[in-house]
Amino acid sequence: MLSTLRNAAVASVRQSTAVSLRGMSYPLYRTYATENNNSSDNKEAEKPDTANKDEQPAEKEADDTSKLLAEKEKKIAELQDAYIRCLADQENLRERTRKEIAAAHEFAIQKFAKDLLDTVDVLGMALSSVPAELRSKETALASEIAKDTAKLADQLSNLYTGVSMTEVELVKTLKRHGVEQDNPEGQAFDPNKHQALFQTAIPDKEAGTVFVVQKMGYTLKGRVLRPAQVGVVAESQ
Repeated sequence: MLSTLRNAAVASVRQSTAVSLRGMSYPLYRTYATENNNSSDNKEAEKPDTANKDEQPAEKEADDTSKLLAEKEKKIAELQDAYIRCLADQENLRERTRKEIAAAHEFAIQKFAKDLLDTVDVLGMALSSVPAELRSKETALASEIAKDTAKLADQLSNLYTGVSMTEVELVKTLKRHGVEQDNPEGQAFDPNKHQALFQTAIPDKEAGTVFVVQKMGYTLKGRVLRPAQVGVVAESQ
């Protein structure tokens, strides 16, 4: 009987505990759900703030990109302008150089021609020293000067002097411009500087030497301008 009472008491306690636990389970579940709902609401409330924060850096980045693009476009425009100016300067330089070269070619002999004027003056004085009646064969034969040997000799002497002065002045002018006369008479024949017109054996003359010069040679600053035309001593047979 005691065992029966003990079992009944244990069953009663278990039943009470189960009822009690069932009564507490619902409020616990509801509390958890409420907390979850509050957390979701808080997250949703925070979303607009996060979106605003994301939009601000994007706008700043767009502004920076626009500024950088504007700077690049400005730099490109400056470089294009500099390039066009450079092309224009090159074209102007090319045209100026072309004109200077053309002018140099046209007036290259200006100084030489000016120096020759003195020679022309001397030659003119030599020609003017000859009396008018002696300047042609017909009038010279009929003139009184031609009949007077002394006067005729004077006129010829004056003419020779004038022509000689002209030659001296001309050679000096050429030398000032680097052109020098070459008279190789008595020198060994040099095929680089002389042109042999003929050869002949001459007693007491060394073979291979120049014994007569028909035309003087000329050099321009050391370079042969015209070889001297000469006669060369040949070896005796």
